[in-house]
Amino acid sequence: MNAENDAALGRIMEQVREYGLEHHLLELESQGFTTLKQVLKPETVERAKSVIVETIERRQSCSVDLETGEGFAGVNYIPYLLYEDEIFEEILMTPAPLTLMTYLLGESCLLSSIGCHFKGPGGHPLALHSDNGNGMPGPFPAYSQVANLNYALTPYSKEAGALAMVPGSHKLARQPTVSEMQLAGERVNKHAVPMELEPGDCVIWHGNTWHGSYRREVPGVRMNLAVYFCRQYLQTQEQHKGIVPESVLVRQANSDRFQTLVGAKQPYGWQADGPDYNVMARNPKGLYD
Repeated sequence: MNAENDAALGRIMEQVREYGLEHHLLELESQGFTTLKQVLKPETVERAKSVIVETIERRQSCSVDLETGEGFAGVNYIPYLLYEDEIFEEILMTPAPLTLMTYLLGESCLLSSIGCHFKGPGGHPLALHSDNGNGMPGPFPAYSQVANLNYALTPYSKEAGALAMVPGSHKLARQPTVSEMQLAGERVNKHAVPMELEPGDCVIWHGNTWHGSYRREVPGVRMNLAVYFCRQYLQTQEQHKGIVPESVLVRQANSDRFQTLVGAKQPYGWQADGPDYNVMARNPKGLYD
């Protein structure tokens, strides 16, 4: 450790205490995930759902029936939602979940992607996996390099196609084998547990943790907001640096943290003008920054 990193950890722990998150740190360390209840207000949930439906109907030139889920069997991923409405900026900056994400990934972490897994009845389960699967070789380090934050916008249950987690799997530091990743059939992983959530709840997990989702067995649609983060030195799934709409920059002009999340202080990706050494000098010095 060094003085700068110790100071960053001190700032994070101050926020942990402010929001009463101490036992959530224990859960992240012991089981690899933790649940926060009623983080989003009902009006925030409803606004997010409404915008997601509008976005699907505009992008896919279709109509959405949330009661039946007709036409949307299985998981349908709706990406790049941050700039669709101010509500997603608000959700991104929700203090308690962002504090836990900062504990996992440091103060310089980036928003990798923000989208909705829009799940209708039928289709197939999403097999158990670690989010380190995007080209990251094993064995995985013990510390988190990526991490996920999943907000429930509709009720979660096993029959409704809930998220599934495998407690303690983050400590295995590898991807599940074919026989370990099943969520249906004779070889179903019996260690997987469904996340029983109400709208406004969220689950946060370490990037090593095995997770997936069950097939939806009832009519209607399961909606979430998946907010995926990564450490400052990793490639993000979505592009944000340099292309944030001007209206968003004006709205977030006084939010240093928002600008960090969308890559304004990320030093890499230069062109002929070369690196900005002032930005390079602010590179993280440790796990927390």
